Amino acid sequence: MRITLPSGTEAELVTPSTDTEIGLVIIPDIFGLRPLFDDLAARLANEWSMTTCVVEPFPGLDLGEEIESRYAAVPNLDDEANLRDLLEGADATGCEKVVLLGFCMGGMYAYKAVRNDRFAKIASFYGIIRLPEIWAGPGQGEPLDMISTDNSDRLLAIIGGLDHFTPDGDVEALDATGATLVRYPEAEHGFAHDADRPAHRPDDAADAFARARKWLTV
Repeated sequence: MRITLPSGTEAELVTPSTDTEIGLVIIPDIFGLRPLFDDLAARLANEWSMTTCVVEPFPGLDLGEEIESRYAAVPNLDDEANLRDLLEGADATGCEKVVLLGFCMGGMYAYKAVRNDRFAKIASFYGIIRLPEIWAGPGQGEPLDMISTDNSDRLLAIIGGLDHFTPDGDVEALDATGATLVRYPEAEHGFAHDADRPAHRPDDAADAFARARKWLTV
């Protein structure tokens, strides 16, 4: 069901049919909260037995479906406001233990969220490792600056070997932090969470979600 967090940000909250002690917060890709993520939340809530909250990354903005307008809005986003909403999403699950999952741009914010210990484990699907120049803004920090040897043990990065958003140099820099990396050599960006994308790879997607589940539940 749709809820409004204390900040006013919209979110989708799904309670599984079985008892759970773990909450899951999901950060969508650049296209935000939509039916694709409603369905994903419902599926993961029940398959993983986690109370699941998907948080809208562009609160209060009507950006439409065109990627250009969304790219243009990213420099105006603020890391602290984003983290506030994720923490409120964690509280909305009602669980003491909460884990975090992000995709694409949301995967980049998953990297940034590692600086807060509210999330016991974090998994990022093809998260952008270095802030693109066109996304730079006063409220945007570098993801790598927020990952250290003190928190990288909580982070799993799932990366496509052919993803132009995560070039080899960036992946090497992320690996140097001590985070756990899993690479799918033939996969492009966005290969796992949307079956309608040309880049979708069913076998790699199934493996990646299985690895994420194991990581987040240990």
